[in-house]
Amino acid sequence: MGLVPSVLSLASGPLRPLRERVSASVQSTFGSDDERFRTFREPAGDPGWFGPESVAWRVHAELGPMLVGGLTALFLQTLHPLVMQGVADHSGYREDPLGRLRRTADFLAVTTYGGGERAADAVEEVARIHRAVQGVAPDGRRYRASDPDLLTYVHVTEVWSFLRAFQRYSGRPLLRAEKERYLDETAVVAYRLGARRVPRSVAQVRAFVLEVRPDLHATPAALDAAGFLRLPFGRSPLERVAHAVIVEAAVDLLPGFARRELGLVRPATYRRLAVRPAGAVMAAGFHLLLGESPLLAAARERVVAHGRLSARRPSRPPAGYAPGRSSPPFT
Repeated sequence: MGLVPSVLSLASGPLRPLRERVSASVQSTFGSDDERFRTFREPAGDPGWFGPESVAWRVHAELGPMLVGGLTALFLQTLHPLVMQGVADHSGYREDPLGRLRRTADFLAVTTYGGGERAADAVEEVARIHRAVQGVAPDGRRYRASDPDLLTYVHVTEVWSFLRAFQRYSGRPLLRAEKERYLDETAVVAYRLGARRVPRSVAQVRAFVLEVRPDLHATPAALDAAGFLRLPFGRSPLERVAHAVIVEAAVDLLPGFARRELGLVRPATYRRLAVRPAGAVMAAGFHLLLGESPLLAAARERVVAHGRLSARRPSRPPAGYAPGRSSPPFT
């Protein structure tokens, strides 16, 4: 018997109590009521914005890498003074961190796996909230959450972090063409929210990072937020250990300048010999103990019609967006 079948048999046998504990913990954090899953099964035959053959469906279904990548993105977002100021002035992340996590997870789930109309409604709701988020940073600059440049920065930090975490911790890294396709697919969400000049290839992401790098630095608000993100989290020892591993894995994924700005420098040997193996075990454990994402399963049920995949194409994206067409060059 091979290693994976052996572990799977343990997960359904001697390790069943652990599997149930992990599942209950995840459900209490992200929510899992039957009504929520039911909405992902409708309307029948609708592939949504991406569809089951998309790379986005694959990447966003892996809980471990998504948690690591999501936290990496949050660290990076603290380094943009205007993005950070908007969070500091308008977000209740300190008072209700779980609520904010659920709302973010719900938006990602709906836009990835929901039907086209539900995805569009979710984007419109977030855009409506963004229109009310504005103010003045300590340096006197005005900020708006609906600013296309800020929306692009937030989008890039998210998808690039998700992609890098998937490559490191999924156990099924993407080929170069698949990475390009993922960036191209997910750009539709950023465009729908109002972003512009969205990077849609590996080269464009790297050019974008070089372009915005001079604007990124750790303000007092950023250091405060980064400290909050690293606080012990969880009600049980298992949850707290998992959170500690996720934090260190997320820090490891940060570019060197970001670790230095946030005071999160770690020895390379520690990151290579301790953090990455622990992150791999954590990600594999989530995958083996939890099995397939229930949202992915519900979405697949929706797309399958009369025993075959729906012939309907993914929902039409916004005007000005064309899959496979490069954005304007970044300079």
